[in-house]
Amino acid sequence: MATQAAKKTTLPRELIDFVDEWIEKPGNLIMILHKMQQVFGYIPRAEALELARYMDVPLAKIYGVITFYHYFKLKKPGKNKIQVCMGTACYLKGGQDLIDEIENLIGIGVNQTTDDDQFSMESVRCVGCCGLAPVVVLNDEVYGKLKKAGVAEVIAKHREA
Repeated sequence: MATQAAKKTTLPRELIDFVDEWIEKPGNLIMILHKMQQVFGYIPRAEALELARYMDVPLAKIYGVITFYHYFKLKKPGKNKIQVCMGTACYLKGGQDLIDEIENLIGIGVNQTTDDDQFSMESVRCVGCCGLAPVVVLNDEVYGKLKKAGVAEVIAKHREA
């Protein structure tokens, strides 16, 4: 259990309750970081520091996990999260063309967020929809057999007026 001094924290109650549940279990840090990213959408530095204090672990250990796994994000993603599959099937069927078209349409590259925080884009290894290649996932909605010409329509569907 966390020390009494560490109990004074600005972390959200939802996260603290989860940490308290997992703090003594093996593999706890990765599970706690998953929860943190679920709560914030990414791992904010100030909250990572608070977590290190609360759990009484070095911040370097937390950052070691965060930077090892590509799943964890250190920068706040856009409201609309674009994932372009670059697994073998998607890559061979035009995944890079989709990335290039998205870059042309919204002005960001892979691992970037638009200035208005509306969109962020990442390249992912495989989304498990190889029969639908190439695939873009936008806010958990799968767009399969997507052609370069259809990208603008997909983006427009999620763009705020």
